[in-house]
Amino acid sequence: MRASTRVIWTVSVFMLAAVSEAIFPLPFLPFLPGFNNGFRDNEAVKVAQPQPAAGAVAGGKGGRRQRGGGLDAQTTWGGKWELFLENSGVSGMHAILMPVINKVQYYDATIWRISKIKLPPGVPCHVVNAKTNKIDCWAHSILMDVNTGALKPLALSTDTWCSSGGLTVNGTLVSTGGYGGGANTARYLSSCENCKWEEYPQALAAKRWYSTQATLPDGKFFVIGGRDALNYEYIPEEGQNNRKLYDSLLLRQTDDPEENNLYPFVWLNTDGNLFIFANNRSILLSPKTNQVIKEFPQLPGGARNYPGSGSSALLPIQLYVKNPKVIPAEVLVCGGSKQDAYYKAGKKVYEPALQDCARIRINSAKPRWKTEMMPTPRIMSDTVILPNGDILLVNGAKRGCSGWGYGKDPAFAPLLYKPHAPRGKRFRQLKPSTIPRMYHSTAIILPDGKVLVGGSNTNDGYKYNVEFPTELRVEKFSPPYLDPALANIRPKIVTTGTPKQIKYGQFFNVKVDLKEKGATKQNLKVTMLAPAFTTHSISMNMRMLILGVANVKPAGAGYDIQAVAPPNGNIAPPGYYLIFAIYKGVPSTGEWIQIV
Repeated sequence: MRASTRVIWTVSVFMLAAVSEAIFPLPFLPFLPGFNNGFRDNEAVKVAQPQPAAGAVAGGKGGRRQRGGGLDAQTTWGGKWELFLENSGVSGMHAILMPVINKVQYYDATIWRISKIKLPPGVPCHVVNAKTNKIDCWAHSILMDVNTGALKPLALSTDTWCSSGGLTVNGTLVSTGGYGGGANTARYLSSCENCKWEEYPQALAAKRWYSTQATLPDGKFFVIGGRDALNYEYIPEEGQNNRKLYDSLLLRQTDDPEENNLYPFVWLNTDGNLFIFANNRSILLSPKTNQVIKEFPQLPGGARNYPGSGSSALLPIQLYVKNPKVIPAEVLVCGGSKQDAYYKAGKKVYEPALQDCARIRINSAKPRWKTEMMPTPRIMSDTVILPNGDILLVNGAKRGCSGWGYGKDPAFAPLLYKPHAPRGKRFRQLKPSTIPRMYHSTAIILPDGKVLVGGSNTNDGYKYNVEFPTELRVEKFSPPYLDPALANIRPKIVTTGTPKQIKYGQFFNVKVDLKEKGATKQNLKVTMLAPAFTTHSISMNMRMLILGVANVKPAGAGYDIQAVAPPNGNIAPPGYYLIFAIYKGVPSTGEWIQIV
């Protein structure tokens, strides 16, 4: 009789899941009767029931239950803005946090031939025209110390305007494409204090202007799209030139007069294939066979890629001590514009941006988009995964689209999006900035949990006596988890008790100092966040992993967390990540760790 009941219950679960995937926000296979992975508690065998912290009432003012267990500390604090730099020297069109040295790389476009910072003494000026001997002695790339704000200008020869990028296994920035003579270029900048750019102008087989670069499971790179480049290729080893191109039917079918498929969204799925979204359509592509494995339903409403310029994220990937065979992956796409917004903006008609946010489970047998509305319309926003797994949407405009002077009505207030909250209750509007950040803005997470916000240039060149001047000020935004009232529950990773390198599937310890007592696997977690290369409202290779935790035990002034490294490169390509300890939704400062 028990066996029959178990079968009926199991079949019922599958039938309900087919009706609505939203019923099971985590992979439901581990919760079925008879599923056993040999572990208990926080491993994938069952859902642990969170216990309220001392003095807290579940569901009351003391906290709120989150999906996957645990109890988040509550705060109504709307965040804090602070001016970090008056002058970044270079407009922050492209940005990435360089591993270990904790410096941010900003660069713009050499075609402008001017910035607000000169090349240092002894560095040769760039020869713009060999026939006329015209030179450019301005820097177009800087390294910014995220703690002191100190700037170091670097020399660039090839034009990086509207390029793409990502980090190698050893933390070297690989920048691809750009404008004119820079369009076929691959550039390399190692993560060290005195490193210089190395540039290879013929490395790519196609000109890549507004293209997207993605990291593959083995740490190599894929690059797709760009103006007049309806194809993709694989980036060769440094110093080599690629000559092989692969036609992209998706880009051909989504190309329109407004070019709404530039800077396509590309996310590495947990099965090693690439989710590619262009304009309003998406596919799953195998980088091993170059075959399209799956086509997803169209996302209605308008255009989502440049110049439509919505934004996207691969939502945090939940891992366990022992993982199910198929690890769920979910993509978020927010905002954008109507299909003809670029044309109309050219006629000085600025259409309202799209207000919807849509999610799709890309490993589902029957994937479908589920839509909800943001508090306000938004275009050109930057999407940032925060250390605790929440999502921040910042910058952008409420009308128009990308392009010189094509955006109006700046979106000053960031939006906090909680992926695990019930649909309709996921958004919260936070404290607004006073600085318009629209076209060519950037936002990236810093190790201390703050968000570095810079850039914004809606002009062809550095211009200041205009409606939206070229913006060189840099801000830091503190999300709600940095509420001073929560400082006493913020954990601190003990660097001497945490490894600098890990291997796939390895059990390893993260030692944390924490003043609070009673931490458990349900409220003390570990996340790993890959630094994103951010430009034009696209955050390439941004990726978060919520690690499986085998054990949490008191140790000295805090706890030892026994975590499990990601199982393979499909889940987490090799390279550098920021690792955070999260207690009741409040993150520690991140420390660098490398998957080798």
